[in-house]
Amino acid sequence: MIRDTRLPSDELRRIDRGIRDTWPTGEAVDFQEAMAFHERLPTHKRFAQVLERSEQPLLQPRAGVARLGEQIDLLEYLQADGEADLLPTTIDSYTRDNEYRKAQQGLEAASESGAERLNGFPAVNHGVEGCRKLIEAVDAPIEVRHGTPDARLLAAITFAGGFQSFEGGPISYNIPYTKRQGLATTIEHWQYVDRLAGAYTERGVRINREPFGPLTGTLVPPSIAITVMLLEGMLATTQGVRSLTLGYGQVGNVVQDVAALRALRALGNECLPEEVCVTTVFHEWMGGFPPDEARASGVIGLGGMTAAIARPDKVITKSPQEFRGVPTKEANAAGLRTTRQIIDMALEQDIDIDGIDEEQALIERETRQLLEAVIGHGDGDVARGTVAAFESGALDVPFAPSESAQGAVLPARDDDGRVRILEFGDLAIDDEIKEIHAARLAQRAETEGRAQSFRMVADDVDAISDGRLIGRPSGGEGRAD
Repeated sequence: MIRDTRLPSDELRRIDRGIRDTWPTGEAVDFQEAMAFHERLPTHKRFAQVLERSEQPLLQPRAGVARLGEQIDLLEYLQADGEADLLPTTIDSYTRDNEYRKAQQGLEAASESGAERLNGFPAVNHGVEGCRKLIEAVDAPIEVRHGTPDARLLAAITFAGGFQSFEGGPISYNIPYTKRQGLATTIEHWQYVDRLAGAYTERGVRINREPFGPLTGTLVPPSIAITVMLLEGMLATTQGVRSLTLGYGQVGNVVQDVAALRALRALGNECLPEEVCVTTVFHEWMGGFPPDEARASGVIGLGGMTAAIARPDKVITKSPQEFRGVPTKEANAAGLRTTRQIIDMALEQDIDIDGIDEEQALIERETRQLLEAVIGHGDGDVARGTVAAFESGALDVPFAPSESAQGAVLPARDDDGRVRILEFGDLAIDDEIKEIHAARLAQRAETEGRAQSFRMVADDVDAISDGRLIGRPSGGEGRAD
């Protein structure tokens, strides 16, 4: 049975040997030699140090292409023309599914034809040498961003290759990403990832870990997202991780987003050990974007303003071409510059908005109830409690494909555009809080002259791509106040 205990050194070595044997590039991983490479990196390429010492939000896009030379060119462009502070290497879908042979075929086809055959960088196939060439070529810290339920080989190779930040976690890269992988299994896999990060950290190379905050990216109630971040943070710190970046995905209501980011930081510092440096990352809107690029830039602008008020340590930016899929490098850089312009102007102002403290108190209250329920389900063990809580529905994520979750929670926006819970399922929230959500959703239903139903949920999912925040009925006048 899975438990939240640190992997012993001999168990880490045993798993490591087995993992590296699953693909030929794993043979090149040598921990001691990797430590020497990391120690030679200049300070401005050390991810944790750059992130933790910054006094204003740093900007980071998403970006990944198959071939090494093109990946270097792309990241250099985003740094120079997009003014990115931190850089990504987004991993391809075959690697995320541990289909390294298919990734190799795609890489070879791309090299032969010159056309992109993969939707990201196949780091496992490039191996330690390829990763180091990327790290050495680009003059900024780079993070591995992926979506892999079993990221063990990817972590072993990219850590040895010089990457010092690694996204994801056992809940956030299971529940929203995969259908049939058991949660206990992914927790076990990520114990290796976090223990390996801890082993580097203990020897002087701080590996930053970043759980994926947006989850399904679709109207996720803040308390659910924050609970998952805290759980993944707790699991990582058990294994020795000491640099944690807790994430949150924008929902679109400025008051609620600022309150959630402040709650995330406060609860992270409260719930995680003192020796852990907790930073936060704000993901600009992860849902559907308007097809019109000018309107899409407006969505990005709202994210920039929210970040300027909340002041997370990092912002993951979007491009005005989100509707079409993978953006051009020019559009990606434009999204960065749009966000930077708004943040830089807004940081020079003292912006005060009513209602943030009240909303933050509600979010923190809900989060504590969910967290207590998880720990109770595991009799004090976070790993066991996480599995049991998802099985029972005490913790849940809306619109999740995973069979490890009930998927019974349904969110909808209230009359102010804040995300509330329409259907709780068996979520471990008390009746008083449920009444607060119900009352605020009832107010919206009255404004719109319709019953609360799934139609309201569906309308909200499409609202921003249609040019609104709240999915009002066609021709509706909105709030009557």
